[in-house]
Amino acid sequence: MSKLSLAYIFQQQQLLVDENLQLPQVEALASDIQLGTGDQVIARDLLPDEPIPPGLQLVPIRQLLQYWNVRQFEQASRAVQLLEWRRNHRFCSHCGTPTEAHAVEYAMVCPACHYRQYPRVQPCVITVITRGKDEILLAKNARNKTSQMYGLIAGFVEVGETLEEAVRRETEEEVGIKVKNIQYLASQPWPFPSNLMIAFKAEYASGEIKLQEEEISDAQFFKLDALPEIPFKGSIAHSMIMHITQGTPVADDTQAWL
Repeated sequence: MSKLSLAYIFQQQQLLVDENLQLPQVEALASDIQLGTGDQVIARDLLPDEPIPPGLQLVPIRQLLQYWNVRQFEQASRAVQLLEWRRNHRFCSHCGTPTEAHAVEYAMVCPACHYRQYPRVQPCVITVITRGKDEILLAKNARNKTSQMYGLIAGFVEVGETLEEAVRRETEEEVGIKVKNIQYLASQPWPFPSNLMIAFKAEYASGEIKLQEEEISDAQFFKLDALPEIPFKGSIAHSMIMHITQGTPVADDTQAWL
């Protein structure tokens, strides 16, 4: 009897788990992605026409972030990103030939021109901005129509831009203010779809809040003891806000404080 593998089985952004939010164990298939963790851990897609096995359910990966530890979420993040990368690179971007999975590396290889396509992440900066000793800038996403949650200023790093330049640009674009004393805090893989969130803290320097209305519906400096609804525990945004408001220590290893 073959040894069973712990399985991250996804249907888009939903993961197959049992009633206790634990992963199933399955027999590995040749088409599975081996996660290379030292254990028998695989990732695969659950196709739309495949039935959900008895005793299991599909749960959005965002929900699991609130219940799983950092290691579990990071491994799930790795699995879903690799699956999406494989789905999106079935053909060579140079010549259009169907690709094949490399036997050892995470690479999709063209058998015709031998071009290799590797997984890539999209770097995003996210910044917690303070004013004085008792105020923090929080903003409400314009696309959020269902809650009153306020979060942090964030956005993608552009080509040819440093991370610090991205912090300054995103802040000026979204809320119209300038910042100073930019400092790195931590990072978190964020598989929606394939981002790496890079966290910074900064201080207010000058300017009046002016909203980029297609992105931000409201932004204010809130007193630390009078915050609105904030992002859920487990997200890097929540940990950054807690760092400022509660004095949570920030370690080099993100797992120590997320």
